[in-house]
Amino acid sequence: MEKSAPADLPILDVIKRRWSPRAFADRPVEDHKLRCILEAARWAASSFNEQPWRFVLTKKVDGESFDKALGCLVEANQLWVKDAPVLLLTFVSMAFSKNGNPNRTAHHDLGLAMGQLSLQATAMGLFVHQMAGVDLDRIRDTYAVPEGFEPFSAAAIGYGGNPGQLPDGLAEAETGERVRKPLTELVFADAFGKASPLMNMG
Repeated sequence: MEKSAPADLPILDVIKRRWSPRAFADRPVEDHKLRCILEAARWAASSFNEQPWRFVLTKKVDGESFDKALGCLVEANQLWVKDAPVLLLTFVSMAFSKNGNPNRTAHHDLGLAMGQLSLQATAMGLFVHQMAGVDLDRIRDTYAVPEGFEPFSAAAIGYGGNPGQLPDGLAEAETGERVRKPLTELVFADAFGKASPLMNMG
């Protein structure tokens, strides 16, 4: 299912086509494509090239391994993620490896890595749905997360499916209009909340 963004200005087609469905097709994702999207994440910029992100990746065909990761999601997400062919859990290192100092940009850098992963996935015909609805304590216990690392989020990855396969209430959201705040609410000048004159496109 395509849901191209109604962008106000010209942007890359891959950005317009990227969105986060919950319905995934019953079709495995090729290992080559998974390696490619992870490679895209690997080349994301990060503070001091620290690359503080780490991933746990499991495929539905892995059976118990997939179920273990699925059990780390909140129940509302488990309802639809169970049909996704790939599940990714994300982690961040909260200190720089070279000196042990706190890395205040760690989550930002993870976000950039996931952004590149998502765009590469879109370019290859895949979809990525990121989610914050995870049980952080369960992830720590399940995967014996070492000190200094924090579990953060999850992402379902796969080919687009039929919204009609979703539980009640989710299909409507799947087909709803895509909206974003206008740039005038996001880009400021001189003072916080004062729209930048650059945003005057009249």
